[in-house]
Amino acid sequence: MHLSSLPFFLVLISGIFCQYDYDVGYFPDSDYPYIHSMEGPSSAICAPECNCPENYPSAMYCDDLKLKSLPIVPPGIKYLYVRNNMIEGIEENAFDNVTDLQWLILDHNNLENSKIKGRVFSKLKSLKKLHINYNNLVEAVGPLPNTMDDLQLSHNKITKISPNVLEGLVNLTVLHLQNNQLKTDSLSGAFKSLKSLLYLDLSFNQLTKLPKGLPHALLMLYFDNNQINNIPDEYFQGFKALQYLRLSHNRLTDAGIPGNVFNISSLVELDLSFNMLKTIPTVNENLENFYLQVNQINKFPLSSFCKVVGPLTYSKIKHLRLDGNNLTRSDLPQEMYNCLRVAADVSLE
Repeated sequence: MHLSSLPFFLVLISGIFCQYDYDVGYFPDSDYPYIHSMEGPSSAICAPECNCPENYPSAMYCDDLKLKSLPIVPPGIKYLYVRNNMIEGIEENAFDNVTDLQWLILDHNNLENSKIKGRVFSKLKSLKKLHINYNNLVEAVGPLPNTMDDLQLSHNKITKISPNVLEGLVNLTVLHLQNNQLKTDSLSGAFKSLKSLLYLDLSFNQLTKLPKGLPHALLMLYFDNNQINNIPDEYFQGFKALQYLRLSHNRLTDAGIPGNVFNISSLVELDLSFNMLKTIPTVNENLENFYLQVNQINKFPLSSFCKVVGPLTYSKIKHLRLDGNNLTRSDLPQEMYNCLRVAADVSLE
């Protein structure tokens, strides 16, 4: 199934790639604009074991070198890639030569919190992107400089985020925390100061409830593959810009969903697939993509989509997935076509 285009701001956010089967990744050619020049000769100012492309001498690539410690980073480097190595720790003076470093990409190493010394990241007064995906962290790293706009800590073993570790990150727009071991209580107060946050991924954790205190500026919010069984009434009230919400692969039942909780006028996509719903929750007429596959739904109330049907009042649903439920074509009311008049795809099988 083809989803509608993501908002334009995502073009500016590295590290985000969304598709229906929930694969989340990123492609170096598009996300890291300097990667295509790696085959060129190195600049004279570069760690000898790494590569600094002549056309982009401020980028240094130290990927796939079986490094056990960070190389010496010479002055002038602003974009540092040290992926797919065996680094376990970072010394406190590791970046003393490059306090103006802007991107630090450390994915696929063996980094541990206890071996990241002192306030090594807070010294980087120009740092915008910090990626430590696929490592051995057990808690979020910090403190971090307030220049940060993209923090990625997915695929670790993080069990807690201290209330003050993200404090002051007023420019942070992207936060990846998926595939960790976070529980609801471990997130208390963690996001309170992230006033600019647009993208938050908490999928593949151990949440049983939705966390409190999420920033209301969010555009994209993902809770897939947790153990959430209910949503507090008016939980999403105040989220005036929320467009993409995913709650698939949880334990939601009809009793756990208040009647009007998803009536969010800004919402474009809602995913409630792979839960235990028997009826279709009420949604706003502006919703375009609605995924309900693999639930226990056995009836199709038109009021879930349209309060009133008229020339200018109808549902904007384009894609509706109901396959894997207890519905057949004969269960769909004839009036459905007046309500879902712009639907391009209604899947029942």
